[in-house]
Amino acid sequence: MPDHVHMFLEVDPTFAPSVIIKRVKGRASHYLRKEFPELLKLPTLWSPSYFCSTTGNANTETVKRYIENQKGK
Repeated sequence: MPDHVHMFLEVDPTFAPSVIIKRVKGRASHYLRKEFPELLKLPTLWSPSYFCSTTGNANTETVKRYIENQKGK
């Protein structure tokens, strides 16, 4: 989908998903605004929403295939 991003992350379970997402969005916003100064006039680059889920018993390759198959849908 052109309006969202899939990420498959392995993180320390002591970090809250909201903290991780905030850091990812903040860092991405910083680098995007640095590369594209015209984005500085926008109040925000990201919506505050996100979806987070665990992979359960699915192995890494299964999750990677799922994400790859989302391209163009």
